[in-house]
Amino acid sequence: MASSAERPGENALLLNGDLWEEGVVGIRIAGPIRVETVVSQGCRPIGETLLITKAEGNMLHSLGGRNALEVTQEILETLRPEEQELIRKEGLFLGIVVNEYQPAFERGDFLVRSIRGADPNNGALAVGENVRAGQTIQFHIRDARTADEDLRLLMARAAEDETAPTGGLLFSCNGRGVRMFDLPNHDVRGVLEAIPETPLAGFFAAGELGPIGGKNFLHSHTASIAIFRPA
Repeated sequence: MASSAERPGENALLLNGDLWEEGVVGIRIAGPIRVETVVSQGCRPIGETLLITKAEGNMLHSLGGRNALEVTQEILETLRPEEQELIRKEGLFLGIVVNEYQPAFERGDFLVRSIRGADPNNGALAVGENVRAGQTIQFHIRDARTADEDLRLLMARAAEDETAPTGGLLFSCNGRGVRMFDLPNHDVRGVLEAIPETPLAGFFAAGELGPIGGKNFLHSHTASIAIFRPA
């Protein structure tokens, strides 16, 4: 999602040399081509997986039958001091399992959303996504090192495909780049180190669309990649 720098109405769309101030421009990809997607959310899990036992809308009330805030505090107390400091600076995130029908969960199986606050009166957590009882969750943290590790791990999996890519598209959140990493072009480097000599295009975005567990979601702070291979 491309965003204007200041005010609504500043976006511009280009189509075959024409400039449009509103609407949608799309590209249809057809023919003997296979599209592989990689969505690096830049987070790593902490603690254990937990079951939501009470929730309403985006308010998470209980985990495993216990007060959600108390459970969260207990997990935070078990973390290393540097991890606790990271959470104080960057915040805590919640990973929601998208596909429950698998024996174990790892990176790429969680939809990561921010925790926006907590109500000490009833112990509920406010999450940046509607949640429901029965869902499996795990807390996550995010920093530059974790984001680098996450992208490299997911791209290493993509590189296991022996069919050489014919091209790719990379859309990085505008909160990444030099705002997150010490060196410029971090995400481009991470992709091309895994699949070198692949023609790559894309842009920084104010929101990225991509699949987690086979379902499409709107994300932030991700590197979302489409890799094209011959079918």
